[in-house]
Amino acid sequence: MVRGVNKVIIIGNLGKDPEIRYSANGNTVCNFRIATTDIWRDKQSGQTKERTEWHTIVVFNKLASIVQQYLKKGLRVYIEGRLQTRKWQEKNGLERYITEIVASELQIIDFKVVSKIVKKNNDKFDDVIPF
Repeated sequence: MVRGVNKVIIIGNLGKDPEIRYSANGNTVCNFRIATTDIWRDKQSGQTKERTEWHTIVVFNKLASIVQQYLKKGLRVYIEGRLQTRKWQEKNGLERYITEIVASELQIIDFKVVSKIVKKNNDKFDDVIPF
């Protein structure tokens, strides 16, 4: 029997550069926001409409280090992960909640940037294969 499914897939653009921090136990945590925009034609007016949603993404450890190194504001990315809601209490006693996507997979789909990353990494290797 399936207990449940919690899976999110989005493609969108980074709203600003990722923010990195370290947890009390030393884990790397990185947060960033992705904008996704739905575009449709209004049936009554015929006008094109759009609505942008902002999604908070969190990544940990190795993936967080990769995000910090390569992701920048404006990049188009594919994110796969799960929804998670956190709760905390502010200094004034007010309880706050945030729902985030905890990313497990991430791909840059801005091909100009990908080609620059590949070129940068290929420059680190010799072209001569010793066999």
